Amino acid sequence: CAGHLVTEQSSNPSCSVSPYPPTPIPPNPGTKMAAPTTFSGEAWAELRLADARDVPHIHSLIHQMAEFELLTDLFAATHELLASTLFPTPQPAPFTSFTALILDLSPSPASASADTVGSRRLDLSASSPLADPEAAAFPSPRGGGRVTAGFVICFPNYSTFLAKPGLYVEDIFVRAPWRRRGLGRMMLSAVAGRAAEIGMGRVEWCVLDWNQNAIDFYEGMGAEVFKQWRICRLTGAALDKYKGTGTGSQEEEDAGGKAQ
Repeated sequence: CAGHLVTEQSSNPSCSVSPYPPTPIPPNPGTKMAAPTTFSGEAWAELRLADARDVPHIHSLIHQMAEFELLTDLFAATHELLASTLFPTPQPAPFTSFTALILDLSPSPASASADTVGSRRLDLSASSPLADPEAAAFPSPRGGGRVTAGFVICFPNYSTFLAKPGLYVEDIFVRAPWRRRGLGRMMLSAVAGRAAEIGMGRVEWCVLDWNQNAIDFYEGMGAEVFKQWRICRLTGAALDKYKGTGTGSQEEEDAGGKAQ
């Protein structure tokens, strides 16, 4: 699937052990307070623009997502590739190119900043304390006891039928301890809201066909799932063989399909 969404409603019929260990996360000198391993009472969620300091966490989260989707054989991202493609210099304005967003959780209220895309308070009083066994591995570079719990990657596309740009959501991922708490809805709602505010015509993403819980969730948010469309992809050797081919012969003409 071209896009990967693993949020509070995602379910996996089976899990595999990845042959690819996640890249070790180096110590982050910017973190002044250790993230707690348990949250109780309440917590505060912030969806913010990512920066280059978030690359190690983004890499590890993508690896977790690949494990969930049984796609670790396709996992080839490195810290260096993520940094150079997501955070080039100069960096385009958010939502005009590849845009990475980070979901941070804090045990205390955090002031919104110019980087904040969405936020909400989580009421944990009705349940037992939330245990996050991975908290020590995901301290937010923003410090303050924050822990990184998820991410979003999106970028603009274009609809010729609408004659408007749109936003394609490549990934939405929430780590397992924080699922089923409305955070996936918060993240997707924030992205859709920003797309609407800047005049985009639609927001699109993909979901694996076996993930019925996620399909039901997205339909519940008002999304239409197009069962009649298939993803077509050239990658690796299949793509490389076209290097240097600027023109084609009559035999190489396409089938005349239309991508909306």
